[in-house]
Formats: sequence, structure tokens, C-alpha cells
Amino acid sequence: MDVLIIAITSYLMGSIPFGLILTKFFLKKNIREIGSGNIGATNVLRAGNKVVGYTTLILDVLKTIAPVVYVKFNFPDFLYIASLCSFLGHVFPFWLKFRGGKGVASYLGILFAINIYFGLIFVISWLIIFTISRFSSLSSLVASASIPIYLVIIANFDDAIFFTTIFVLIFFTHRENIKRLKNNEETKTKIY
Repeated sequence: MDVLIIAITSYLMGSIPFGLILTKFFLKKNIREIGSGNIGATNVLRAGNKVVGYTTLILDVLKTIAPVVYVKFNFPDFLYIASLCSFLGHVFPFWLKFRGGKGVASYLGILFAINIYFGLIFVISWLIIFTISRFSSLSSLVASASIPIYLVIIANFDDAIFFTTIFVLIFFTHRENIKRLKNNEETKTKIY
């Protein structure tokens, strides 16, 4: 019963569509009709308000940190179940017909909740690639891949399997971005 409650609660917390809520409330816009139509922070930035964009990012990270940290200290055996379910809630929220964000902010929340060093590796990798390319999508893909690669290097194969699974899901959510990157059609992102 504990595992079912943890899975459902984590999914529901992860599925809160902060990008949609904030743009509707503060900008009177429907984020699904802007840019890529995605509810994540990068697309919210395209709506023209950086405060709303960064607030979306922070809340999307926190909504994953909350259940994962709670489970980490109270039900550690179910840590990866809570992590995966909160991630899936963000990417596939049932109340938005399973069309949510791309999972990067949720992944970042999972990383910081499980191990702060994982989160720092992600952030540093993201910033390096973004500084070079100015592509948020490419930065997210490389940073997401950096964690399982790091875990394989230090021979932590059990954790590497889980984070490789998350990376594969992020790769899937970025499939259109990957096509645009390949065709040199991807839009560069302004973060300040």
C-alpha cells in the first residue's frame, strides 16, 4: 500500500503544470499556443516574461524535490519509484491529455534530491554547453547524459541504469528538437 500511495502522490505532484498556470494567471496567455506549445520553462521564456519563466523553472524543480526528499528519508526503498513517478507526472500529466513538459526541470529536481553533486554536475554541464551553443535543448540533452556517464565511470552501475532510463525518456521528449538541431533549424534561447 505504501508504494502505491507514494507512486500516485509523486505522480500528482509532478503533474502540476506550473508553466500553464503562471502564464494564464500573470500573462493572460495559453502557453500551449506559444512557441513549441510546451508547458516547460524554456517555452514560458518565449512568452516574453523572464520572471514567469524562471519562476516556472524553480517550481518545476521544487515539485519534484518535495516528494523525492520525503521518500528518501522516510521510505528509502521506494526512492526511485517516487523519482520516476514525479518525472512521468511532469511529462505525461493526465489532466493535460498526457502532454506536459520535457522533463528537464523535473530531472534536475530528482538529481538534487538524491545527491546534490549529481545536480551540480548537471548544472555545470548545461552551462558549459549552453555558453558554447546557446541551444537549451542541446544543453539539456548533454547535461542529462552526463549523469549516467559519470556513474558508469565511477562504477555505480545500479544508479546508472535508473538515470540512463530517465535520459532515454528525455531523449524521447526532445525528438523534435533533435531533428531541428540536425537540420540546423533549432531556435537559440535567451536566458537573460
